[in-house]
Amino acid sequence: MTTKLSVNLNKVALVRNTRHLGIPSVTRAATLCLQAGAHGITVHPRPDERHIRTDDVRDLALLMQAWPDREFNIEGNPLHNLMDVVHGLVEKKLPVHQVTFVPDSEGQFTSDHGWNFPFDAQRLRPLIDQAHAWGLRVSLFMDADPTAMAAARAVGADRVELYTEPYAAAWGTPQQDAQLARFAQAAQAALDAGLGVNAGHDLNRDNLAAFIQAVPGVAEVSIGHALIADALELGYCATVQAYLRCIDQGRS
Repeated sequence: MTTKLSVNLNKVALVRNTRHLGIPSVTRAATLCLQAGAHGITVHPRPDERHIRTDDVRDLALLMQAWPDREFNIEGNPLHNLMDVVHGLVEKKLPVHQVTFVPDSEGQFTSDHGWNFPFDAQRLRPLIDQAHAWGLRVSLFMDADPTAMAAARAVGADRVELYTEPYAAAWGTPQQDAQLARFAQAAQAALDAGLGVNAGHDLNRDNLAAFIQAVPGVAEVSIGHALIADALELGYCATVQAYLRCIDQGRS
C-alpha cells in the first residue's frame, strides 16, 4: 500500500493572521503542495480562529473541486465547532472526505492526547453516526494504546490517527526503539480491529521513514509544523517531494 501525505496548513494561516494583508495565502500554499504531489490537505479550525478560519475551510473546499483525486481532511473537536464547519460544506455539496475527531480543549496550545475509552464512547457515537450520514470517513485521534483500538472500532470509527509526539520526542534517544515497537503494536491492533491507520504530530524528515518502515499499514500521515517550517527554507514543492521520498524510503 501507499502511505498518503496530507499537508496541514494551519501554520500558513497562523503567519497570515499576524497582519491584515492576506499573505501568505492558504489556498496558494495548498495549490503548490498539491501540484508537488501531496495526496491531500488537512486543516484544524479551532473556535478562536487563531489560524485556520471558517472562510479558509470554504475556500479550500472550493479549491479541492479541481483536485478530485485528492482528499480534504478537517480536524477538530466535534463537541466544539467542527460539526458546524463540516455541515456548512456538506450543505453546499463541497468536497470533504475525512473528519478527524480530536479531543482538544478550546484554548489548547496544540493537540496532545487521544480519546479515552470507555469514557468518551457515549458522546462520540452519535457524532460519528452524523458524519457517516454525511458520507464522510471518521478518524479518531488516539494515543498508541493497543487495548483501545477495538473500542474505537466498536463506537463506529473508520480509522484512528495515532498521536506520534511521544515517538518524535524519543527520536535519537535510547527510548526510540521502544516507542516504535509501541506504535507498531497499536497499529497492528487497529488493523486487527478493522480500522485504517493514520498518524500525525511532530513527524518530520528525520523520523518519518523509520516510522513508516516499522509501523504496519499506515494509510496516511498528516504533517504540518515541520513541513511548513521546512518550506520556509526549501519552498513548498521541494519540501513536499522530500517528504514523499521519506515515505517511499520507509516503504522500500
